[in-house]
Amino acid sequence: MQMLKKVIRPLIAALGLVLATQGAARAEEAEVKKAVEAFVGAPAVESVAKVPYGGLYEVVMKSGELVYTDDKASFFLDGRLIDTKTRKDVTAARMAQLSSIDFAALPLDQAIKQVRGNGSRVLVTFEDPNCTYCKRLGKELAQMKDVTLYTFLFPILSPDSTEKSRNIWCAKDRAKAWNDWILDAKAPVAAKCDSAVVDRNVALGQKLRINGTPTIFLADGRRLGGYVPAAELEQQLASVAK
Repeated sequence: MQMLKKVIRPLIAALGLVLATQGAARAEEAEVKKAVEAFVGAPAVESVAKVPYGGLYEVVMKSGELVYTDDKASFFLDGRLIDTKTRKDVTAARMAQLSSIDFAALPLDQAIKQVRGNGSRVLVTFEDPNCTYCKRLGKELAQMKDVTLYTFLFPILSPDSTEKSRNIWCAKDRAKAWNDWILDAKAPVAAKCDSAVVDRNVALGQKLRINGTPTIFLADGRRLGGYVPAAELEQQLASVAK
């Protein structure tokens, strides 16, 4: 029994030290959050975490922005943090992590589905029908084989974008109506149906912090912003498979 006590006591002491350290860290992070929001004048901070570089704290804003500060929020650094030993872009890696999503939670029934070949690879896009880069992306996607495409109509550019999106969604063949417009500039025929899905897509995009079109998601949840050529998309899809 005496031997057991000798083993347990140091473990309890070590656990107490760990818990105390964690508690102090959380208190510091809470103070940083309070100071940043006092400066901004709004409850705008999503999270605060200390990073192992120069006593800095990572501050993630609810807008999706990421900045660094000290324990008193006496300054803000808005830029790339590079680890000189590993040459890793710490900020880029963290932003990729923050912008990724739970792919399985996407309501794919709200998207236009197209299956090419065996459809074994999956891409999700959020697109505005009047987006120039979406039209360029459409031509790249048309070259791809063995892929399942889910296109979320995401009209954010103009009222006409919303009208086109509703007409495309209400078409008898949504995929054809979308491709006719995005590839061949053949405007969708006016159509009526329950097109509330378009509004739900806009709300979903806002929740996912999608600020521009096209926005692409891979099956592992990674986000690719903007126009991406087919060759790069193939590389990204291959990395998902690995």
